[in-house]
Amino acid sequence: MLQIDLSTVFRLIIWLLGGRTMAVKVICAGFGRTGTLSLKVALEKLGFSKCHHMQEVLQSPSQIQHWSNVANGTPDWDAVFEGFAATADFPSCSFYLELAEHFPDAKVILTHRDADAWYKSVSETIYKMWRLIPGWLTVIPPLGKAYRAIDKLVWQGVFDGRCDDPEHAKAVFLAHNQAVVDNIAPQRLLVYQVQEGWGPLCEFLNVAMPDEPFPNLNDAAEMQKRIIGVRAVRLLPYLLLIVLILVLIF
Repeated sequence: MLQIDLSTVFRLIIWLLGGRTMAVKVICAGFGRTGTLSLKVALEKLGFSKCHHMQEVLQSPSQIQHWSNVANGTPDWDAVFEGFAATADFPSCSFYLELAEHFPDAKVILTHRDADAWYKSVSETIYKMWRLIPGWLTVIPPLGKAYRAIDKLVWQGVFDGRCDDPEHAKAVFLAHNQAVVDNIAPQRLLVYQVQEGWGPLCEFLNVAMPDEPFPNLNDAAEMQKRIIGVRAVRLLPYLLLIVLILVLIF
């Protein structure tokens, strides 16, 4: 029997009527900590707004559900990226090939950096914070759903649960970069470092160069603040226990 995906039909109708559903125009295949936040802001300044990023996943219950579906093997890419013109960072970068096939007119950008510098950045920021998240926090919805999805998609799915092994993590990083180069047609791909600024990016996307500096969002300091916050959260059960004991005593 012929089965019809009603959600796909609905989005097709919306598109034909000139609705807000859009196709992704830029797919950024580079791993997190390769300048993806700066690139997100740059793309939005160039008119590719909004640009999807891990930030969007953590701030939106609907995004958490969409990526939980991806983690469970039932992705709906049109739903995931509804309202987005571009995507960067984890978790989408791991699905660059699927996205390139689903959005055949999208261009692909591979952000890269020295593998040792990349691993140092990852281990001191996003992975460090991830390892500090207390288990009791993950039982709180939707935090638990987000935690499980991201763990499955990134730390287990990409790094095989071995991101604490520098050589393994760097090998995964380099293999991913080479796979992007091997799998994406050269005319569709820009291999890029954010330090190169507007020039190569604007030429590749065929857009005018802005009359302002290229965004340089080094969020390492902000990540350190978040790590301090997570450390503080880890202490909450002990503080509550101390308060309870004091209440019972006095």
